[in-house]
Amino acid sequence: MGLLTNRVQRSEIKPGDHIYTYRAVFAYSHHGIYVGGSKVVHFTRVETSSTSSDEQYSLTAECPTFPDCGFRQPNSGVVISCLDCFLRNGSLYCFEYGVIPSVFIAKVRGGTCTTATSDPVETVIHRAMYLLQNGFGNYDVFQNNCEDFALYCKTGLLIVDRQGVGRSGQASSVIGAPVAAILSSPLKFLLPSPVGVATVTAGMYCMGRYATDIGVRSDVIKVPVEDLAVNLGWADNEGGATNVTASTVQLMK
Repeated sequence: MGLLTNRVQRSEIKPGDHIYTYRAVFAYSHHGIYVGGSKVVHFTRVETSSTSSDEQYSLTAECPTFPDCGFRQPNSGVVISCLDCFLRNGSLYCFEYGVIPSVFIAKVRGGTCTTATSDPVETVIHRAMYLLQNGFGNYDVFQNNCEDFALYCKTGLLIVDRQGVGRSGQASSVIGAPVAAILSSPLKFLLPSPVGVATVTAGMYCMGRYATDIGVRSDVIKVPVEDLAVNLGWADNEGGATNVTASTVQLMK
């Protein structure tokens, strides 16, 4: 993977990798955990009557190759799909972990890397398969989205303050861009060149992204996946989440 792109070939990805692909002509990216056997566990909105036709297709279309493609628990947004259905003819990219700060800042687009390090492959896959069985709460584009899901599976890190932006680099980018523009706007009276203002704005935007990265934030804690439901209030009235069943594990094969 290079500085400008994280695009990879299918032969390059390994079980436990955090992968993503772009949707709507690079408007946003969709993330998941590759668990092997051409299967990806990822997090989506639960299908409703208000779900867009594009999203409904991705959730309900029958896969001609894998009969179990699209398996999910009732009312859960965590789904297991084959790699073809996950990509939907898009290119394949691999999210980077443990990057140095200068590389993180240089990659202007959010949702491609983090300074946080990944946990062992076995732990990552266990989290993904456990959440496939037990869910990951309600989908929220800013606080609990597909990138947040993949980041948690890879690191086990959870943000203590749920009122702010989540772990997602995409969400940080969306919020950080207008904030940087607003904060840098008074500089147009101090900097005669539009290029100078643009440079300062870009710098503030990148530093804002860096400050919200889970690898440097101080408001994150490590939470075992078995305790996630209790920590976030997802446990049901009968004692919380169940264990990963043998039938769920079979979906990886």
